[in-house]
Amino acid sequence: MTEEITRTEHSAPARQFTVLLSSTRRGARLARLLTTAHLGEWGLPTEPAANIVAELATNAVAHGRVPGRDFRLYLAVHHQAFLRIEVSDTQGYSLPPAPGTVEATPGDAESGRGLLIVEALADRWGVDVGPVPRKTVWAEIDLGR
Repeated sequence: MTEEITRTEHSAPARQFTVLLSSTRRGARLARLLTTAHLGEWGLPTEPAANIVAELATNAVAHGRVPGRDFRLYLAVHHQAFLRIEVSDTQGYSLPPAPGTVEATPGDAESGRGLLIVEALADRWGVDVGPVPRKTVWAEIDLGR
């Protein structure tokens, strides 16, 4: 785990945190806990970011898991204006639907609502592919300061 606070570059985030976590349910749970801890330490609200991280980390474990490879959680505050959340896994060929095209699942389905939750809670979200074999699903939350 690494953490950098207050870098001197003007384009760099004011605060950032990144960690590799095991592609397991335990790793997904830890991603949410670490998000809550760091945002609290930074004096930022923990919700809805913790819920977004929970959904993205769960998706990385359920749909992006490659045995023996971890997923990466990245949090960054940019210009005190927005929080960027990134979850990267190593299954770049398995892409989620594009923002705005996520469809609701039937009411009795046991899964399939994660990206709907991300879409509802984030101000922006999307997917970046690469470098091979990685994909990153990201979400941004405006801080409104």
